[in-house]
Amino acid sequence: MYRRQGCLSGLLQMFLLTNAYEWMQRNFGFGRGASCAGCGCGIILFVLFVIFACSIIMSTDWFRMALAGLLGLV
Repeated sequence: MYRRQGCLSGLLQMFLLTNAYEWMQRNFGFGRGASCAGCGCGIILFVLFVIFACSIIMSTDWFRMALAGLLGLV
């Protein structure tokens, strides 16, 4: 039987993800970097944050889904 993560585990993962995202935005995000608009790394970090947050909230294993899609198992 498939066991999902508990509530506290999900909250801890979201807390850690949010803190890591905020630290990376301060150090590498919007207004930092070599792009003309200064938002090159900020956009990439935001997209990665959304992907990881959806993965935590919906308990989705994106890596397994990508491998299945590449191997034609879907």
